[in-house]
Amino acid sequence: MSFSELGLGPELLRAIAEEGYTEPTPIQRQAIPVVLQRRDVLAAAQTGTGKTAAFTLPILQLLSTTGAPGPRVLVLVPTRELAAQVAESVRTYGRHLKLRTAVIFGGVGINPQIDLLRRGVDIVVATPGRLLDHLQQKTVDLRRIDTLVLDEADRMLDMGFIRDIRKVLAALPKQRQNLLFSATFNPEIRSLAEGLQHNPATVEVAPRNTAAELVAQRVHPVDKGRKTALLAHLVKQGDWRQVLVFTRTKHGANRLSEQLERSGIGSAAIHGNKSQNARTRALADFKAGQVRVLVATDIAARGIDIDQLPHVVNFELPNVPEDYVHRIGRTGRAGAEGEAISLVSGDERPLLKDIQKLLRREIPSSTVPGFEPGSAPTAEESARHAAVKLPEQAQHKRGATPNLPRHGGFGHGGGVRPQRDAERRAGKSRKVH
Repeated sequence: MSFSELGLGPELLRAIAEEGYTEPTPIQRQAIPVVLQRRDVLAAAQTGTGKTAAFTLPILQLLSTTGAPGPRVLVLVPTRELAAQVAESVRTYGRHLKLRTAVIFGGVGINPQIDLLRRGVDIVVATPGRLLDHLQQKTVDLRRIDTLVLDEADRMLDMGFIRDIRKVLAALPKQRQNLLFSATFNPEIRSLAEGLQHNPATVEVAPRNTAAELVAQRVHPVDKGRKTALLAHLVKQGDWRQVLVFTRTKHGANRLSEQLERSGIGSAAIHGNKSQNARTRALADFKAGQVRVLVATDIAARGIDIDQLPHVVNFELPNVPEDYVHRIGRTGRAGAEGEAISLVSGDERPLLKDIQKLLRREIPSSTVPGFEPGSAPTAEESARHAAVKLPEQAQHKRGATPNLPRHGGFGHGGGVRPQRDAERRAGKSRKVH
């Protein structure tokens, strides 16, 4: 099947061809026709399946056939990075259409967003917190929205956005099309869909929580105190040029990035405490190959779309097994092969067991020579560890406290509400230059 058989107009087909795409992915083949029929859609798709284009293309097609004033489409997403990615897809595929898009998220000045909304837009892509700020200030009018998209709805619920989502829903017209995209159909998602959608078409293109087939998964058992040295060894020995590394906490991401830099490996950290400009710059440097290792927390990494990312490393295993699937889904995208390596210490064995139970398979395990559990660190490691430890001890003497997650829930970036409040404060005080 080709894109021309899906009911898309010539302007969209031209943009698709210019991007080099010839055949729609399974999620696109199933979702585009039903969205064009203005039906509600409940879609489950893993990352890297082409789900953004699955709703972007038919929405652009529907908007291009009517000239009513907007905004007419609202896309709600959990993170700033995903908002920027979706907005970029809208602009890419809609480049031959006269449609205007506003991307709305915190961490940047609110005034340029207000100016953009005042000039009139057709599509709003937004995170819930900043959108609520605009609603409270009456700088956005959602009364003409006829299509709502909840993208990565499972992550929005995980992040505690359900109350904000309900406030946004109250500002929308009752008659509208509702498109809900999620990596998994858990009970909370089904409950949300039942209250939101009318007779939705269900689209499910991958078995629940299955890892990407093209991702080679491997476990390296190692003592907790030697994980950093092992990671540096793997990067250098394998001459890895692009590695996405996951840690549990923002503090851990910063510390690991600094330690890798001291080992001579270009690295950057990305998490919720970083300013939007810092996050955007770190991601751009990583994509451009200026830094080899990007260390991220789960929420910051959600929505990162990197073509042909070869390596993902779980520096620490997630407490939630499903998050493992989301993590390794960053690689093995668009038909490219990828590798996912987990550095597992003895205390993480129960977490590994839970992940293997979810996957219904055992992940191959092998020790790296010189890094066997219980083996002594090298003299170089010991010297580096002593050098790293001194500033940390001095920091604790000054009374500084490490940045620990607040929900006790791994992968939630230290608590969503504080993060959103911080975004709001940043948005009200920081100007864009």
